[in-house]
Amino acid sequence: MLKIGDSAEMTKVITEEDVFLFAGITGDRNPLHTSHEFAAKTRFGERIAHGMLTAGLISAVFGMKLPGPGCVFLSQNLMFLAPVKIGTKSPHAWS
Repeated sequence: MLKIGDSAEMTKVITEEDVFLFAGITGDRNPLHTSHEFAAKTRFGERIAHGMLTAGLISAVFGMKLPGPGCVFLSQNLMFLAPVKIGTKSPHAWS
């Protein structure tokens, strides 16, 4: 049972393999994520992780830590404040 003030955190380094696996699973092969040449010409200057890949990490916190195995969430509102670059250590927390 969740209580006000409960929190949990996990960390993950977003790898090139993560990005290509996500692209293969979802079919989202946007060259912003998969092509060095294309991404270098964008405002980001390099490839970035899919926003939904990073958002999906919230599921790991709920399903593994808060409250734990067996838990799922039914809705999610997102606002992406900055890109997640490949190689970034991405803490994902929920409280």
